[in-house]
Amino acid sequence: MSPATFIPALSLLTLLLPRLASAQTFTSCNPLNTTTCPSNPALSTNHTFDLLTSSFPDSAWNTTAGTLTYPSSGADFTIATRGDTPTIQSKFYLFGGECEVWLRAAPGQGVVSSIVLQSDDLDEVDWELVGGNNTHVQSNYFGKGNTTSYDRALWHPVADPQKGFHNYTTRWTHEQLEWFIDGAPIRTLKYAEANGGKNFPQTPMNVRIGVWAAGDKDNNNYTVEWAGGVTDYNKGPYTMSVSSVRVRDFSSGKEYSYGDTSGSWESIKIAPGNSTISDELNKPPPMTASQRWNHLSSEAKAGVGGGIGASFVVMGLLAAVYCVRQRRSGRRERALADGQFESKTRELMEYRAKMSKGGFAVSSREV
Repeated sequence: MSPATFIPALSLLTLLLPRLASAQTFTSCNPLNTTTCPSNPALSTNHTFDLLTSSFPDSAWNTTAGTLTYPSSGADFTIATRGDTPTIQSKFYLFGGECEVWLRAAPGQGVVSSIVLQSDDLDEVDWELVGGNNTHVQSNYFGKGNTTSYDRALWHPVADPQKGFHNYTTRWTHEQLEWFIDGAPIRTLKYAEANGGKNFPQTPMNVRIGVWAAGDKDNNNYTVEWAGGVTDYNKGPYTMSVSSVRVRDFSSGKEYSYGDTSGSWESIKIAPGNSTISDELNKPPPMTASQRWNHLSSEAKAGVGGGIGASFVVMGLLAAVYCVRQRRSGRRERALADGQFESKTRELMEYRAKMSKGGFAVSSREV
């Protein structure tokens, strides 16, 4: 296991940082304050989004800020001008599960690439990749938006996260959280280690992936310093690329809801039934012509064959009628041509007969 690393200058700063207000962290209804928040659609399956061959489907993801492009490297999240924060958020929630992202971080001073799992009551699990740091990435977590301490962030060694793709995985149960880089475990958080469980992320979370300029000059000095300095937009664009996202929900059901305002995992209710998002993701693609043929019964195939045979018969009859008509038309044209030939022949023979009898001799008076 690779040891987690505290970078001295940054670890001191981490203790001083106010809560980072990235574009990925927000909630529209907090179940700690009300029991009327809408239910969370469950994923209830294991699914891989291959972004080398397709885009994030609208049935499962919302683009909450900016735009994404899809070159050969996968999905690109680009900061081209000040204010760009391209971000995508899943429509589904995981109640325990795994999130695996193949990602190449955006370069650039002050530019931060993020993978965030977050619940409606602000439980949160983070990966933060700072563009100016080509040796380490950060893992972090929050429980119920608690920012009374900033000693939870750890830095982990990674070789050139801005130049190559790496696998960043989070595995989460109600007992512990685990972070992995390229398949190797690099951090484990037990439930009791998070303030006796009070700060342990434990409620259904969706997935948010994006890039933002923490080094923007309008951000507070601590955030800018944590991000490595002020972002120079003139040196951009700055692009984060994602080639694949795999998500697995450890629970199953149609949706998740909060039974009370405690925010505990025991209070979460799982509605029985099929997940509409899972059904949509697992819906088979349209069949090809050969696949549709193979799915036909023998009777249906015989009917199709008979129909095709009948079509050929009709086509043959139509062709025969056409040929007969053409032949009749040809005979009429040939008879007309023969009559004209015979008339010309008779005129020529009469002319020859007159010539042989001197019928066209010239008199001396005409010379």
